[in-house]
Amino acid sequence: MQSAISEPLSRLSDRHFRFVAELVEAEVGIRLPAAKRTMIEGRLQKRVRTLNYSDINEYVDCLCDRQHLETELIHLIDCVTTNKTDFFREPSHFAFMREVAVPEILRRPGRGGRPLKIWSAACSTGMEAYTIAMVLDDMICSGANFQFSVLGTDISTGVLHLAEMGIYTSGMIAPVPAALAKRYLRSPKDPGRNEVRVVPRLRRCTNFMRMNLMDEIYPVDRDVDIVLCRNVLIYFDKPTQLKVVERLCTHLRPGGYFIVGHSESMVPNESSILHQIKPTIFKT
Repeated sequence: MQSAISEPLSRLSDRHFRFVAELVEAEVGIRLPAAKRTMIEGRLQKRVRTLNYSDINEYVDCLCDRQHLETELIHLIDCVTTNKTDFFREPSHFAFMREVAVPEILRRPGRGGRPLKIWSAACSTGMEAYTIAMVLDDMICSGANFQFSVLGTDISTGVLHLAEMGIYTSGMIAPVPAALAKRYLRSPKDPGRNEVRVVPRLRRCTNFMRMNLMDEIYPVDRDVDIVLCRNVLIYFDKPTQLKVVERLCTHLRPGGYFIVGHSESMVPNESSILHQIKPTIFKT
């Protein structure tokens, strides 16, 4: 019996790697240093095979055709973007939301019955957005009186498709507290399918949309109460980081909260709009 031999990985020339790196940074702000070269080569192989190119450099050459680039760019971005996420990642943020931010927002005078709006920027496969929805709905089940909506945005169409389905493998839900998993996740009737799905009522109040943080204008409401932009700013250079923070914050209501990842805690300190209340939590 012959062993399977994997197809050899084609390599990007220096010129072609620079082209891809400059294109990606110009379009979505993500820097691709030389250390990422092997990773990018590996991720692009599927597109090379799908489109039946002879090698990776022929694929990149075709990106120079503007008409071809218009249709291929969305697939290129899906290939090169990193989409690491988990349920209840950096759990202190969700504890702060439950114990401090949401109660404080609900106590504000003149708020009326306006629904709470929370935006998960760079939401990846939706686990952050659904974590937020679990926390908020659990507060309502515990006696709080409010309505809410959660928006998740990302540049990658592939991960947004997964987010909209709300289906995850059983191993992915390990961080979800047992009581919340029992209430908000459903297993399929077929026990052989190793997956769960977010319950319909959470999916109904959680919406997803493709959006590029490099755009000058974001198609998002300007009365958001809390914005989470975690573990994405690290991929941008300093000027881009500050521009993105400033644009995101224009969508926050006065007194709104802005939350970043622990690796990015210093980025918003230079913003003229925000003041820090905790190492990774800021307020307008």
